[in-house]
Amino acid sequence: MRIVVTGANGQLGRELMLRSDPAYELFGFGRAELDITDLAQCRAALERIKPDAVIHCAAYTAVDRAETDSDAAYQVNAAGSRNIAIAAREAGAKLAFVSTDYVFDGRSTTPYNEYDRTNPLTVYGKSKLAGEQLVQSLHDRYFVVRTAWVYGAHGANFVRTMLRLGEAGGTLKVVSDQLGSPTYTADLAQMLLTLVTTEAYGIYHATNSGSCSWYEFAAAIFEEGGLAAQAVPCTTAEFPRPAPRPAYSVLDHSALRANGLPPMRHWREALRDFMQQLQHNEKG
Repeated sequence: MRIVVTGANGQLGRELMLRSDPAYELFGFGRAELDITDLAQCRAALERIKPDAVIHCAAYTAVDRAETDSDAAYQVNAAGSRNIAIAAREAGAKLAFVSTDYVFDGRSTTPYNEYDRTNPLTVYGKSKLAGEQLVQSLHDRYFVVRTAWVYGAHGANFVRTMLRLGEAGGTLKVVSDQLGSPTYTADLAQMLLTLVTTEAYGIYHATNSGSCSWYEFAAAIFEEGGLAAQAVPCTTAEFPRPAPRPAYSVLDHSALRANGLPPMRHWREALRDFMQQLQHNEKG
């Protein structure tokens, strides 16, 4: 199966490109190789490769900067996704679009179902929802895959930040009134590759199982990393940001269950695996 990965230099894209399986032939495009805001470039790239599927990871993800740079966020997340959708459809390729928990307002107290009403509160969330809608209107064989709290071996993320700060020991204030499901890129990448081999098109929520607060996540990182640092709970109000964070980002996986797809493992098990992998790489 020939699969094109956009955003191949991002943390999820790089994880996808590391997958080695004789069933897949992966073609990665970073920003330097493919400007997704240019429809002609998208058409030319996919026409040349003639993929069976496209996994669209490229995105504008600077959540706070998007509040004052909305044109750029929409240009990439909406128009860029429109271009990929058009080019993928014309090339006869399935399309998996990676979306986000930010399409919801975070005011729920129970996990969000795939068909719950969206209500993004940030420019980033609105631009990703626009991308979802364009993909659904311009392509007939799509997977919209919403995920959250993503971390992995590549790029900046919460786990790597906590490990860096935790090495100094002492205490760190971490928000305890935002809940979500940490998601390991290795598990998410495998889920996306599994999904595009099916014809079970539609909207999916894909995160590691279970949920926690950022504070509980940080405490688990320190514990798994054997660090003496201590996480101290604080409120969102103590750390104001330009873009409001969803207070509740837990996603229900009803579409995975309905389509007979295996659930992703518990976030704590995934974190332990990631930490062991990091330690192995450092020793190696």
